[in-house]
Amino acid sequence: MASANPFVDDLRSKPEVIIDPPQDENIIDSEPVNDPTQPATKPNLVVSSSVRELLECPVCLNAMYPPIHQCSNGHTLCSGCKPRVHNRCPTCRHELGNIRCLALEKVAASLELPCKHQSYGCVGIFPYYSKLKHELQCSYRPYSCPYAGSECTVVGDIPFLVAHLKDDHKVDMHSGSTFNHRYVKSNPHEVENATWMLTVFSCYGQYFCLHFEAFQLGMAPVYIAFLRFMGDDNEAKNYSYSLEVGGNGRKLIWQGVPRSIRDSHRKVRDSFDGLIIQRNMALFFSGGDRKELKLRVTGRIWKEQ
Repeated sequence: MASANPFVDDLRSKPEVIIDPPQDENIIDSEPVNDPTQPATKPNLVVSSSVRELLECPVCLNAMYPPIHQCSNGHTLCSGCKPRVHNRCPTCRHELGNIRCLALEKVAASLELPCKHQSYGCVGIFPYYSKLKHELQCSYRPYSCPYAGSECTVVGDIPFLVAHLKDDHKVDMHSGSTFNHRYVKSNPHEVENATWMLTVFSCYGQYFCLHFEAFQLGMAPVYIAFLRFMGDDNEAKNYSYSLEVGGNGRKLIWQGVPRSIRDSHRKVRDSFDGLIIQRNMALFFSGGDRKELKLRVTGRIWKEQ
């Protein structure tokens, strides 16, 4: 929602800066926590909406962490936004100077708040200064859409993303742990940095994404096929898969562990973690006059014991 202050609206469009809280003897330490990813057992203070609003930066609207700055009129601002407002208070336009709001920093140190991924199932309550670190690695944080053919910005849990892939991206959905796919391209000399196909497989009560794509590796066009697991990396390691492609009495076989969709499609592709086929080899497998790409990729997924 736009504010009445266009100066503030313009600043909100700029990227968020996360600052780790510095050690400061003027700030009351929060209760020690052995693991910031684990929920606290006893909240120090029930946080009202008015207190949360006090800790909200008026520019970026994110929670403020020390050092919290204030102007001579008492308006506060986070340290990440201070250089962006050119040392002018965005509320009253007075010069900010170097005044810190130690009282608000002490209030923040006494608070414990729920994880922002509460709607996805996280029930943890965390000290104010540990909350950000937890949220960055919370196992309930939403996943990004694994579709690589467009810059899709949709996020959600796995059931939501499966329905999204099927309904919005029209991705082929298959059940079973084995597959046999044929990829055909009439002009294999045209290599574009685009995913040709994404197929989703359902087996072992989980979902897997099979990618097949052409891309440029240096000056040479190549094809790559790889599998991603729709879940976290610690679960992905419980599974293995193999891919096989061949023709004319020859074949290539790849065996590996599916990567979690926490790793982006580009990250997996650029690490070459999959079955890579040089174009000349792909055309040899295709047979005929080598003017049309016809590849048959077979594979299977299994669960490690």
